[in-house]
Amino acid sequence: MRRILVPAATAAGVLLFAVTFLPILQPWVLALSAPWAEGGGGTLIVLGGDVIATGIIGINSYWRLVYALFEWRSGHYTEIIVSGGGGLAEAMRDFLVGEGVPSTAIRLENMSADTHENALFVTRMLKGSQGRKVLLTSDYHSLRAWRAFRKCGLDVIPRGIPDAGKRINSFALRWPVFLELVHETVKLAGYRFRGWI
Repeated sequence: MRRILVPAATAAGVLLFAVTFLPILQPWVLALSAPWAEGGGGTLIVLGGDVIATGIIGINSYWRLVYALFEWRSGHYTEIIVSGGGGLAEAMRDFLVGEGVPSTAIRLENMSADTHENALFVTRMLKGSQGRKVLLTSDYHSLRAWRAFRKCGLDVIPRGIPDAGKRINSFALRWPVFLELVHETVKLAGYRFRGWI
């Protein structure tokens, strides 16, 4: 038993030290991020993240919407599409309207349950439409999302917001970010295996 516990405890200690004190998370965030593309305008597509309860957005969704407001207020967009099922798109719309975005400028994609479905359903909504399309999501999620939309045939400009890249500056938030990066890396591999990206 001791032969198992000592190496396991040592490995856990090394991992704890590395995640908490070494700069290993920033390169990982960058590896999961789509290349930043300049330009905007046309249609802004905002992918929902998490929900706390029906009709209440979680922290990832909140920050995506805050940056969507920055983009909208630049004056270069004609519409925003918010994407997420289970009441998330409606909650996102309500947040944006509460911050002054006209409800007539917001379209809902409210059937998707994951990034693959975000890409499928938004691509169907925008079939045949002209103009630029900017895809806004969290930095660590942007590569998978961008590739999923491209796989579905929609050319989008990736706009990954500084989400995990900012949170890793706090020692208290590094472990939650580490777990999100592990989760995202597994999802990226799964999407590649299924041919979704």
